[in-house]
Formats: sequence, structure tokens, C-alpha cells
Amino acid sequence: MPLYMYQAAYTAESIAAQLKKPENRVEAVGRSTCEAVGGKFVGGWYCFGDYDLTIIADVPNNESMTAIALAIAAGGAVKSAKTTVLMTGAEAVAGMKKAEAVAKVYKPAR
Repeated sequence: MPLYMYQAAYTAESIAAQLKKPENRVEAVGRSTCEAVGGKFVGGWYCFGDYDLTIIADVPNNESMTAIALAIAAGGAVKSAKTTVLMTGAEAVAGMKKAEAVAKVYKPAR
């Protein structure tokens, strides 16, 4: 199954609610949402910076990850989020090899 990195920033209201009742929601929500689409929760972390949390999801396909991202967004607890498809080294090398064929036909606007 493909791996995805999902990053999200909480709203102020969500942070306030979590301060009133501290709990590790990254793991609980990450696990339940991944399992809801037939996937596996690889791990989740709270972090500093532009995003407050990161999860790694091993889910069947783009549709499954879209379902997770949309359901979380619709809940209203995050103000911004970003999903990144993760590739293995072998997948990246395969793409590098195919890039030569694309480079032969692609002409940048000048």
C-alpha cells in the first residue's frame, strides 16, 4: 500500500479544547481514520513549526487518503493541512529513469 504523510495545524479552538482535556489524539485519531479506510497507522507525532501534527498512513490508494483528509477538514479542528505521497528509493529511481523520455518531448515556455 502507498505511504502518505499528513500534516495539520490545529485551530485555536481545538488547541484550547485539548488543553482542557490533554490526551494523545494524534495516535487515537490517526489509527481510527487509517483503519476506517482499510489501512494501517504507521505513526504520529506532535511537532513545532507550520504544522502541529504529522501522521504517516499506509492506506490502499489516493481515494482512501482523500477520504481521511476530507473527513478531518470537515470536522473543523484544523485550519490547514497538507498531504504528501511518500515514495521508496526504488520508486524515485524508476521515475528518474522515465524522466529522460519526458525531457525529449518537453519544451519549456521561453
